[in-house]
Amino acid sequence: MEESAFNALADAELLRMEAALEACGAEIDIEIKPGGILELEFENGTKIIINRHSAAREIWVAARSGGFHFRLCEGVWIAGRDGAELYATLTKTVSEQSGSAVRIRP
Repeated sequence: MEESAFNALADAELLRMEAALEACGAEIDIEIKPGGILELEFENGTKIIINRHSAAREIWVAARSGGFHFRLCEGVWIAGRDGAELYATLTKTVSEQSGSAVRIRP
C-alpha cells in the first residue's frame, strides 16, 4: 500500500476513534494533532497517545499499560503481539486509565 493511501486510511480511522471516544461517556480531553496523532488526557493526568506510523503501515497506541501496534487485516486493525482488535484494546486501556468501565465501538 502506498504511503499516501495508508495515511488517508489511518487518518480516517483516527477520526472514527475520536467520535467513538467522545461517545463513550468517559471524562477525556481528546485532541487531534498534526501528523496523524490523537492525544487523550484523563482527569488523573495520564495520557494515551494514538498515532499512525507510516513507515510500518501501522497504528500505534501508547498507554500506561504498554505499547500496541495495529496492522490492517481484512478491514480490521489487529495487534501484532496478541491478535487483539483495536477498539477492544482501546476499551481496556481507556477503562483502566479513566477508572470507569467504558465500551468503545467504531
